[in-house]
Amino acid sequence: MSVQSGVGARPRSLLLLLFVAAPFAATFANAQSESAPKTAADQYFEIQTRLGSMVIRLSNKTPLHRDNFRKLVSEKFYDGTTFHRVIDGFMIQGGDNFSKDDDPTNDGYGGPPYTIPAEIDSTLLHTYGAVAAARNGDDVNPKRASSGSQFYIVRGQQIPPQMLDQVQAQIARTHPGFVYPDSIRQVYMTKGGYPPLDMSYTVFGEVVEGFAVLDSIAAVQTPRKLGSRGPLMDRPLEPVVMTVRELVDYTPPTPPVQEAPAEQ
Repeated sequence: MSVQSGVGARPRSLLLLLFVAAPFAATFANAQSESAPKTAADQYFEIQTRLGSMVIRLSNKTPLHRDNFRKLVSEKFYDGTTFHRVIDGFMIQGGDNFSKDDDPTNDGYGGPPYTIPAEIDSTLLHTYGAVAAARNGDDVNPKRASSGSQFYIVRGQQIPPQMLDQVQAQIARTHPGFVYPDSIRQVYMTKGGYPPLDMSYTVFGEVVEGFAVLDSIAAVQTPRKLGSRGPLMDRPLEPVVMTVRELVDYTPPTPPVQEAPAEQ
């Protein structure tokens, strides 16, 4: 499955893919079991890694993605999976059960046998720390359904105003009237993110604590950083394994403890 990218000093560098390339016929909306509605108190999850822990908050505006993530966590689906694709200045991607095995070539091709209908919302954008769902590309997935398990967390970088204007204009061609609020523009310009993905992938949460850990994972050594190219060039040389648990009684910092990413 894919996520198209494109942030940098040169606005033309806007193409890259997040992989989750298995075809699925079912959807989570059809596959999920009936359960009682969840409350806001159920929305926080801790992602533990060897580099530290992040706490994420899931959005009530994306109930299918929220409930699917909670279901997989309760089943310990994510425990032992890795952040198998890491691109500093872009994102860290994980959640593939195939990353538990000893075959690095199948990383990015796993997940449950279903997709999740898109829940793209103009108020949920790819700012620094956003949690979003990977998916297949538009050519084979025109409805932009999400992977059943794979997700990415935006690292991104600070965005100049002229690039925000360019991305805004591009999005407005397919979403008339789309405009970045001043508050979001300020976040993109000071704390960073990856706006070329906005309105194309479902953002279903955000990091509320542990931004330094996000930065540390994004900074790990990969073949790409050592000058190598190929299908495994963004796979960390030392695996970053995760364990995910729900935080039922968690009280988030107010506001979230968020620092601007280090300059690239």
